[in-house]
Amino acid sequence: MTTSQLVDIPRPHALDNLTDSGQLELEYARLREANKRLANQRKAMLHILADYELDRRRLVQQTERLDNSRRALLHLLKDLHRSNLRLEASRKAMIHIMGDLRETTAEIQRREQELREKQEQLVQAAKLATLGQLTTGVAHELNNPLNNIGLFVGNVIDLIDLGTPDTARMQRDLNAAIGQVVKASQIISHLRTFGRSAPTIHEEVSVKAIIVQAVSLLQEQLRLRNIDVQLELCDDDDRLVLGNAIQLEQVFLNLLTNARDALANSPRKVIQISSCVERKIIKIIVKDTGSGIPAGLERQVFDPFFTTKEVGAGTGLGLSITYGIVRDHQGTISVDSAPGEGAAFVIELPLATTVDGLGDPA
Repeated sequence: MTTSQLVDIPRPHALDNLTDSGQLELEYARLREANKRLANQRKAMLHILADYELDRRRLVQQTERLDNSRRALLHLLKDLHRSNLRLEASRKAMIHIMGDLRETTAEIQRREQELREKQEQLVQAAKLATLGQLTTGVAHELNNPLNNIGLFVGNVIDLIDLGTPDTARMQRDLNAAIGQVVKASQIISHLRTFGRSAPTIHEEVSVKAIIVQAVSLLQEQLRLRNIDVQLELCDDDDRLVLGNAIQLEQVFLNLLTNARDALANSPRKVIQISSCVERKIIKIIVKDTGSGIPAGLERQVFDPFFTTKEVGAGTGLGLSITYGIVRDHQGTISVDSAPGEGAAFVIELPLATTVDGLGDPA
C-alpha cells in the first residue's frame, strides 16, 4: 500500500454530527493505529520484494552455474568416450604386444636351449681334443703298470718252474700285480669318466682333488718337457665348492695345457698352482714362467677363437670354454701378465657353504 492509500483523518469541522468528544478521540486513535499497521505492512512488503529479487538473482546465478556444469559434464562425457575408445585401442594393441612377447619369449627360450646344447657339444669336443693330446702320456702311464704286472707274474712263474715255490714271495708279487691292475683300471676309468658326455649336475666337490687329478693326467707330458709343477693347495676342510667335477677338471686341464705350451722356449720351466680362502671365496692361481701375454691382449684371451699360438697350434676355444665354465659356477676368472714375466690366471669360486646359505665356513 502506497502513501496515497493512507486513510485521511477527518477534519474536526467534518464531524459536526459527533456530539461526544471522547468518541471522536477514540476514532482518531483507531485511525492512527490503522495507518501505523498499514505502514508496517508496506515496509514488510518492501522487504519481501527485496528478498524476492535477491532470491531471483541467486536463482539466475545458480541456473547459470548449473548450465555451465551441465556443459562441462557433457565435455567430460565426450572426453571419457574418447578415452574409452583410446583405451579399447590400447587394450587391443596390448593383446597383440603380449602375443608377440609370448612368441618372442618362446623363441628366446628355444635359442637359449640350442645355445646350451651347442655349448655342451663344444665342451665335449674340447674334452675329446684334450684326450687326444693326452694319448702319449696316458699310454706311458698304462705301460708302467702293465710292465710291472708282467714282471711280478713272471717272477711267480719262474718260482713255479724252478720247483722251489716261495709261498710268501709269490703272494707278495701277486698282490703287487693286483695293485698295478687297480692302478691301470683307475687311469682308464678316469679317462672314460672325463671323456663321456655327462649331465651337468652340480654337487659338493673338492677343488684340491680336482687339481691333483688334472695334474696327474698331464704329469707324463710335463715330465717329458722337463716342466716342474709346484702345488701349494689349501686343505680340504670345509673348502668344497658346488660344481661339476668333470667341467672343473676341464678348466684346470685347459690352463695347464696353455701353461705347458707357453713354457716351450722358456729357460726356466715351472708351473705354480696355489689356492687359498679369502672370506667366502676359494682363490686358485695358475702361474707359469713363460713369456707372458703380449701387452694389450689380456682382455681378448677369453674371446672365442682368439689365440696367440701359431697357426694350427691352437683353436682359440680353450680359454673361452674355461671362462664359460667358471661363469656357470658363479665364479670369475682373470689374467695378470707382463711380457717376459709369465702369466697368472686367477680363478675365484664361491664356497659351497656360501651358495647353500649355510653361513661362513668353519
